[in-house]
Amino acid sequence: MKILFTGGGTGGHFYPIIATAEAIYQLSEEERLIEPKLVFMSDSPYDSELLRIENIVYKKIYAGKIRRYFSLLNITDFFKTIIGVFKAMAMVYSEMPDVVFGKGGYASFPVILAARIFRIPVVIHESDTIPGKVNKWAGKFAKSIAISFNEAAKFFPKEKVALTGTPVRKTILKTNPEQAREILNMETGTPTILVLGGSQGAQKINNILVDISSELVKNFQIIHQCGVKNEQETKSRLGVVLNKSEFKNRYRLYPYLDDSKLKSAASVADIVISRAGGSAIYEISAWGLPSIVIPIKNSAQNHQRENAYSFSKAGACEVIEETNLSPNVLLSEINRIFSDKKKLTEMSKAASGFAKPDAARKIAQQIINIALEHSK
Repeated sequence: MKILFTGGGTGGHFYPIIATAEAIYQLSEEERLIEPKLVFMSDSPYDSELLRIENIVYKKIYAGKIRRYFSLLNITDFFKTIIGVFKAMAMVYSEMPDVVFGKGGYASFPVILAARIFRIPVVIHESDTIPGKVNKWAGKFAKSIAISFNEAAKFFPKEKVALTGTPVRKTILKTNPEQAREILNMETGTPTILVLGGSQGAQKINNILVDISSELVKNFQIIHQCGVKNEQETKSRLGVVLNKSEFKNRYRLYPYLDDSKLKSAASVADIVISRAGGSAIYEISAWGLPSIVIPIKNSAQNHQRENAYSFSKAGACEVIEETNLSPNVLLSEINRIFSDKKKLTEMSKAASGFAKPDAARKIAQQIINIALEHSK
């Protein structure tokens, strides 16, 4: 049984693929199937070490991004996509998988098109309330469509749709808080804020956190993932702002949190400040943590804003629109939430209720069923 994964561009596409692959291996073992061969095709491996650990073969294809605004890059990327389609066709024909699993994004288009041409069944997963262009298109012929938010169902043929949630890796689920606190060398008894700017970091959130850092560290510990490309600038500004603070050691800045650190950070956190990608929301819900969610202002189809308000409607988070985001607003919101212990508890319960811990397993089972049917 050979399964081909495709998607790309961000961790929001990549990490649910990893979680699904883990579930496929587990189900194959439970059902005593021959160990499947898993292949990932994209314009970038995103995390080649993680692919190696999960025994997933990476194949590079070319893909161009079509921007919603005028750019000369749209012209060069158009030709890059054409080249990518022909290369994907050759690779897909060579691999001839039993099923293709697409997570969306421009990098998945060449592979999904090749699968369509060779009549290979396609399963797609949509992490957001509003699907992107590739998933909208693929939904017309996909064999099965998994969605994370009910709001996405209206964009696809209803008989193909299943509400599964977004797969979350087991390696980032919470562990023992005492052990985690020891690993991260955190204080006991001081509330902890975990700040996640998405896989690329979020410079506006970084800047505002730095602006209020001297006030925050008086009452809180902060674990802040700022993004690799933003590390030096954020670190320099933070050093200046916290230079004379007696609590400066309460602020922990990380360019990136690997699975081990992220698991520990989630285990000691009392609240999360995050962007509103579908994967991020389901990670927060899997941790059962209250959150302040700040959607990207110009996300494609405004999907982050819709994701955020869907999560908020469940009572799991507070939403701050990026246009309203300022140091005073964020600091005020943090203090308001922490001053109401009942609200913190209610938000935590709502987040846990929003979670779908069997998402990876459900999607993996459907992929396996379709692959076995196709291979007969």
